[in-house]
Amino acid sequence: MKNDEWLTPPEILAALGPFDLDPCSPIARPWPTAAAHYTVADDGLSLPWAGRVWCNPPFGREAVKWLAKLRDHGNGIALVPARTETAMFYGTVWGHADGVLFLKGRPHFHYVDGRRADFNSGAPIALVAYGAANLDALRRSGLGFTVVSQGRASGPAEALSSDEQGPPHESI
Repeated sequence: MKNDEWLTPPEILAALGPFDLDPCSPIARPWPTAAAHYTVADDGLSLPWAGRVWCNPPFGREAVKWLAKLRDHGNGIALVPARTETAMFYGTVWGHADGVLFLKGRPHFHYVDGRRADFNSGAPIALVAYGAANLDALRRSGLGFTVVSQGRASGPAEALSSDEQGPPHESI
């Protein structure tokens, strides 16, 4: 049976600092991901979000709804598959986020009982930061390579074309 509830590895959370809210938290969890948690029983998409948000949404077609809400909230970090060419990334990340960190390697998520899965995520993972403080958290985390936005809401051509903005691999 397919499992949609996976825990973020605790070392990722520890590297990013404390969060105020996890709006898509598993019902059962051996460690907190934030000070407050919404579960599937609460319907975190329909409830108000406050403070610094940690968002590890269910992967798949529904992830874009969570990213859109975090984009609009403007203060938090999301863990999503690094599918950078998709409509989801173009609608919620490129031109909207303050930065994106591409994790080193593929993480091993945990079952809701805390056991580490024997297999990795199966896809590259990105952490998407909304808000300057969250971008700083990505940069300090040591979890991977951070790409910094060089002018939110500009199209990809503008963001990547100017030498004044640094090498293309450092701009989004």
